[in-house]
Amino acid sequence: MIKDSIYFSLNEIRFSKMTYLKSWEEFQKAAEKLYLQNPTKARYNISYRHNKGLVALKMTDDATCLQYKTENQQELRKMEMFLNDLMRHMASNEN
Repeated sequence: MIKDSIYFSLNEIRFSKMTYLKSWEEFQKAAEKLYLQNPTKARYNISYRHNKGLVALKMTDDATCLQYKTENQQELRKMEMFLNDLMRHMASNEN
């Protein structure tokens, strides 16, 4: 009985494939759409890999996971502007 319920529960879980998007514009549009669909569940994470000189940005709502990585300084500035806009929207009363 327990074995059947565990099997059933695992089959009900939605797994999302985590892949890196190729361009910043593609990531930005998809991340905006993801946030606007469900602002209360959407969240992001930034990680820096010193040994490779990469910055990785991940945005998820538990069902969908978007990832983007770069070492380009111009794209880091775009990333910073996007996150500033996102934080401004999260802090506003329009949610």
